[in-house]
Amino acid sequence: MTRFPYDRFAKDYLKELLLPFGEVETSKKVAGETREIDLQFTPTLKPVENQQLLTMLGEFATTPALFEPFRNAATIDEIRSCTSKLFDVFSELQRDSKANKIRIVEADLPRLWILSPTISKSMQKGFRAIIDQDNSLPGIYFFGDYWRGAVIAIHQLPSTPSTLWMRLLGRGKVQQRAIAELEALPVNHPLRVVAIELLADLKSTLEASLDINKEDRSLIMNLSPLYTEQLAEAKQEGVQQGVQQGVQQGQRTIIEDLLRARFGMLDEQLVATIDNILILPSVEFMPLLLQLSREQLLERFHAR
Repeated sequence: MTRFPYDRFAKDYLKELLLPFGEVETSKKVAGETREIDLQFTPTLKPVENQQLLTMLGEFATTPALFEPFRNAATIDEIRSCTSKLFDVFSELQRDSKANKIRIVEADLPRLWILSPTISKSMQKGFRAIIDQDNSLPGIYFFGDYWRGAVIAIHQLPSTPSTLWMRLLGRGKVQQRAIAELEALPVNHPLRVVAIELLADLKSTLEASLDINKEDRSLIMNLSPLYTEQLAEAKQEGVQQGVQQGVQQGQRTIIEDLLRARFGMLDEQLVATIDNILILPSVEFMPLLLQLSREQLLERFHAR
């Protein structure tokens, strides 16, 4: 199965989760040869309500960041490419700061978060990527401080609520467990709705593909209960909207019939009063339609 559906899902997923908390740009081109950053994030200037819902991801969203998600384990060349793009961003910021005579401090520079299912011990050693034992969770491997980057080995993250939104970008059993945890969240959880919609889109894309492997089929099966739930909720919402629309249409018909009965015909002025009349409950507008004169109705409902 081509990586494209997963790449698109990962970028859309991170974008939708992070968008309420800052500026998000996907597939941003960088200087030099034609290359793109998967997602660049710039936080708002002040803390945003509900940012704590993102837990671990929310902490990353407190500072400028680049996100590079990988469906398969990131290779040596891919990690080098990601760091190269980060340094291109540094260079752009330095040029802009000089042109605008603004001093950039280290904290203004974005951090690079490479999201990979795993990272081998040889790659940890080769990139000098280590876990911050005092301030970080297992599975987050930091490069040297001035490199401002890290590899998040998603499959090594602890299975806790704080890592859920990251583990949904994993694969196999890790993603399967995260999907089950997502399904168990309260139905009114704001991020649950966003994640389910994007996962449902991924399911539809995979099902439409002519090249589905065993892992794809397993993921489709795991997503089926969420997809069924989404359809049921959409149907219920549609029924409720239909009932409301039906009630309103019935009330409109009653108003039109009463106006015709009293005044013989519906001219433009009387028709223009109907929407304002509908704002009132029927127990209030019915006596008015029976008692008020034409002029009083037009005056009352501002339709002259």
